[in-house]
Amino acid sequence: MTSKQRSYLKGLAMNIDPISQIGKASLTPEYTESIIEALEARELIKITVLKNCQDDPKELAAVLGERTHSEVVQVIGKKIVLYKESKTKKKIELPK
Repeated sequence: MTSKQRSYLKGLAMNIDPISQIGKASLTPEYTESIIEALEARELIKITVLKNCQDDPKELAAVLGERTHSEVVQVIGKKIVLYKESKTKKKIELPK
């Protein structure tokens, strides 16, 4: 992903609300599966890491990106933004 594409996605992510939260249970297989489904439906999602989660948000983002085969757009504080192009419902057209 180029810096221009990442910047474009960051701009889009500013206007969306978090659709999921990571709590003290951290990353379970069921949670990962729900994130995969959300990425397929929306392409760009925002996740909140709750205060009771002991893990580092940057590490969580890297693990989630690897498990879901998605791109980590950004991690700001306790917010993670992920992007994965949908196979069936392409909504976001990235700049070249």
